[in-house]
Amino acid sequence: MTTLELFIALAYLVSSLLFIVGIKMMGKTASARQGNFYSAIAMLIAIVATLVNQQVLSYTEILVGVILGSAIGTYYAQKVPMTKMPEMVAIFNGVGGLASVFVAGSEYWNKAVEQQIDINGISGVAIAASIIIGAITFTGSYIAFAKLNGTISGKSIMFKGQHALNLVLLLLTIICSTMMVMSPLDPTFAIVVTLISLVLGVLLVIPIGGADMPVVISLLNSYSGIAGCATGFVLNNYVLVISGALVGASGIILTQIMCKAMNRSLMNVLLGGFGQTAGSTDDGGSGAQITVKEIGVEETAMLFDTASSVIIVPGYGMAVAQAQHVVKELMDLLEKKNISVKFAIHPVAGRMPGHMNVLLAESNVPYDKLIEMEHINDEFANTDIVLVIGANDIVNPAARSNPNSPIFGMPILNVDKARTVIISKRSMAAGYAGIENELFGADNALMLFGDAKSTVTKVVSELKAM
Repeated sequence: MTTLELFIALAYLVSSLLFIVGIKMMGKTASARQGNFYSAIAMLIAIVATLVNQQVLSYTEILVGVILGSAIGTYYAQKVPMTKMPEMVAIFNGVGGLASVFVAGSEYWNKAVEQQIDINGISGVAIAASIIIGAITFTGSYIAFAKLNGTISGKSIMFKGQHALNLVLLLLTIICSTMMVMSPLDPTFAIVVTLISLVLGVLLVIPIGGADMPVVISLLNSYSGIAGCATGFVLNNYVLVISGALVGASGIILTQIMCKAMNRSLMNVLLGGFGQTAGSTDDGGSGAQITVKEIGVEETAMLFDTASSVIIVPGYGMAVAQAQHVVKELMDLLEKKNISVKFAIHPVAGRMPGHMNVLLAESNVPYDKLIEMEHINDEFANTDIVLVIGANDIVNPAARSNPNSPIFGMPILNVDKARTVIISKRSMAAGYAGIENELFGADNALMLFGDAKSTVTKVVSELKAM
């Protein structure tokens, strides 16, 4: 081994260790930022070590790529608000999948088509896996982006024979990829595999409704990691294999956590139709069956002023209203009045895993204030006021009491057990599950209608005047 090869090997080893440590630290809120920093350093080391190998590309091409990519990244880092972070994560997943397709495809074309080299079985399998998973990740991620962005309906999109079509396409993909490995000099099978995989990515995601978006995002993130791992085998790059495996494994674990939080199996999510099932259910409640009690800003401020403990439950409505900063201001004001304030975080609140944590961290809410569902559910019964901001299905008591409800069995935050519940919502619109929320008509529930940012700002102003 030459000195250069030894340097690259050691650099890859250090990079891999930093990736492992970084992802481990991301498992806890308090150390997540530092873990992200270590992972960034690991990526920098891996890139530098790779660029030292002059067989990759000319440094002119590399420099152009670095400048172009940095410019795009800087622009969107400044432009995209935190509320659009789920869409950005979907784009990142898609770009990662597309990169795997391009790298594996170019390696295949260069060796099998141009140089007429008979690719061995292991390399062929790695190339096929990278193309299939990468292509599914690419189109699937951009369908998820379109659903999150509102470009296409966030509801489940299904048609007759959809699952049968998916099965046929999957079988065709397996057959063609097998032929591609057995007859690598004919590019026809590689092209067909790529095209079918791109179509599969669309068909696998369109039936998944908005309620399952956190699961979709984490699953696609796992796909991008697995595709990257397969690409690492294609390039014989150890750090890419390790980092891809880490991302793939962590994504699968997170997906399982999301499914458990909704009391649903991964297969049930992938088959889709959640929105349709909910929409066709008549016993989930209706607006005529629920009588709500409305509360104004002044009365809300008076209730807060007499409370001793408050739990705030954030949801996607808080993200839409961009109310996280004024919610932090409300927390500071209540704590100055010696009122205990905590935040209850449901695993699937928002549009991606950790969505609420990201938004509240942006507004500098202390990490120790963010309490996960299983650790805070027992505290609701002893809490004076629970403020629900834009959350819906994750606080719906029907998940516990109504066996006919499509969300029955889903673990929820026990906000209905608090002494008083104040729900900040724009309207009585149903959540992603498409059913009425029984909480709205509870004896201890009060509706604070209006834009969350505007109403909470007014409540803060009233509290300051007291």
